[in-house]
Amino acid sequence: MRAIWKGALTFGLVNVPVKVYSATEDHDVSLHQVHNKDGGRIRYQRICEIDGEVVPFADIDKAYDDGEQTVVLTKDDFDALPSEKSREIDVVEFVPSEQVDPLILDKAYYLEPDSTSPKAYVLLRKTLEQTERTAIVRFSLRQKTRLAALRVRGDVLVLQTLLWADEVREASFASLDESVRISAKELEMSASLVESFAKDFDPEEFTDDYQAELRTLIDAKLEQGDALDTAATFGEQEEASDGGEVIDLMEALRASVERSRAARGGSSDEKKAPEKKPAAKKPAAKKKAS
Repeated sequence: MRAIWKGALTFGLVNVPVKVYSATEDHDVSLHQVHNKDGGRIRYQRICEIDGEVVPFADIDKAYDDGEQTVVLTKDDFDALPSEKSREIDVVEFVPSEQVDPLILDKAYYLEPDSTSPKAYVLLRKTLEQTERTAIVRFSLRQKTRLAALRVRGDVLVLQTLLWADEVREASFASLDESVRISAKELEMSASLVESFAKDFDPEEFTDDYQAELRTLIDAKLEQGDALDTAATFGEQEEASDGGEVIDLMEALRASVERSRAARGGSSDEKKAPEKKPAAKKPAAKKKAS
């Protein structure tokens, strides 16, 4: 990995030199646009609307227009801002970790100690672990002042930028204003469904199916050309449901619980799976429940 920024974590009189690395990366297949008629590459150019010429990035500045006047801001103007000059990540407060709403979490970065002795880095990491708190910090990166959460992941400090309060929309839906009655039986059955899916989360168990299918499609087209038989490549696909509203909620919950239990049993012991399928219907049990 290559460091994208260097600076220092500061809280009180403690100074922790660090290097900053992007903690995530994009694995999507890279695609570009083409003309569907002849396959020609579509390219976008930066055209000046005054002289009609193509402008290189080096000659492009930014501007603000208030409707009456335009102010041009150069790179030197941005570099002159006090916040942009700062190379410090300032801790402003330590908060209980559970108070950081996951909704406001944004881009994540790893911090590596950038000094001959990592003692201050390790001390801060252990302090956050012991106190079960998250540090809220301010810093400037790429011409923006950012608020971030500093937390621990394994042996590493992670800096995760936060959305500002006014960047999070309020959720107010008229459909939730009506009084909804949930029976004790419905809640019990719903909890049973949750329990049937209960498991410790392991992100390694999940894959990006769309990107895998896209790569399969690309490989097949490279081999077979446009005369590709998608059914032969991916198999027959089931029709997607129309997403209609479930009228009998209890029946849907009961069927979901039974199907989940049958699936769990089938995945753990394939030989017993055929014996479990008939039991999933349970016609007598349904009559008693109703």
